[in-house]
Amino acid sequence: MEVREFIADWFAGTGDPLIIAGPCSAESEAQVVATAKDLAATGRVHLFRSGIWKPRSRPGSFSGAGTRALQWLAKVKSETGLGIVTEVASPLHVEAVVKDNITDMVWLGARTVSNPFSVEDIAAALSGTAIPVLVKNPLSPDIDLWTGAIERIQAAGVKMVAAVHRGFSPFERTVYRNMPKWEIPIELRRRFPDIPVICDPSHIAGDAALVPEVAQKAFDLNMRGLMVEVHINPSAALSDAGQQLTPAGFAAMMEKLIVRKPTTDDPGFLNQLEELRHQIDSIDYQIVELIAARMGVSVRMGEYKCRNNVTVLQMERWLEILRTRMAHGKANGLEPSFVEMLMKLLHQESIRKQTEVMNNLKSNGECG
Repeated sequence: MEVREFIADWFAGTGDPLIIAGPCSAESEAQVVATAKDLAATGRVHLFRSGIWKPRSRPGSFSGAGTRALQWLAKVKSETGLGIVTEVASPLHVEAVVKDNITDMVWLGARTVSNPFSVEDIAAALSGTAIPVLVKNPLSPDIDLWTGAIERIQAAGVKMVAAVHRGFSPFERTVYRNMPKWEIPIELRRRFPDIPVICDPSHIAGDAALVPEVAQKAFDLNMRGLMVEVHINPSAALSDAGQQLTPAGFAAMMEKLIVRKPTTDDPGFLNQLEELRHQIDSIDYQIVELIAARMGVSVRMGEYKCRNNVTVLQMERWLEILRTRMAHGKANGLEPSFVEMLMKLLHQESIRKQTEVMNNLKSNGECG
């Protein structure tokens, strides 16, 4: 199947997962062509990715070969038959790839998506073109910023828009380069049920050894494809050397990945799944009712504290709650970090409830 026909079918919701692979940066004609040939030989790749304009965090870093690299990508296309996708970060970039007409898709990077002004300018440049657009998530875990970027591209008349989950810049040290925060792409899919979401496991992992596990997680969450960084010689790469796979490493990963079906028509499976879903529903409703009961107690505590002129926050009590609940959760097979997050949410709402009731009582002159 011709590449652009495959892309159209994929956006329509049919066909195999979209697999994009290639080096972080186009460094030379020899490098991109050699990488592309090895990738094409795997039979696993639809689009060859390579950045030719590279927005870097610090000056002096390799910032891409620029427009001349489009001719290298043209050679990749002619010699391998792979489609071509590259990043655009300005209207001038859009003009160059549209004029060149060898690029089958473009993507907007995290830095670009983080700036609505930049997205607006690029959207205007894309208006009237038929080129499909991938929108990576912004640097920060801001679902509205990601949503806004997609809406701006759609408003420009672009018919084929997809999202790329590449993780978020961490505020604390993690095993990954970027925090996955899988709940955010899941929420994006709720907001845009017709927009495909793929995963960039390379930028999430930051380490080639971790890329396969992130890729499998993406497929387990029913993402529609992958964008993987692959370099013919990663140790010599001019950007993101540590996270790029070799073509052989990419092929080995693809052999092991399991792409599961979102559902099945098997009656036995569906009946059992429905029974388990009923159990989940019942438990969820009980959880909501218990939380409501807990907040009712918090309201009464707020009234009691107000009438006795006691502060809302009792730090010693809060630390005791956190310690004992985390220990209890661990004893019941729950991750302490999950219990900690849950208790912090409950405590935050409890503080809000108590503050609200105390303010109401004070305004009515019922306590000091």
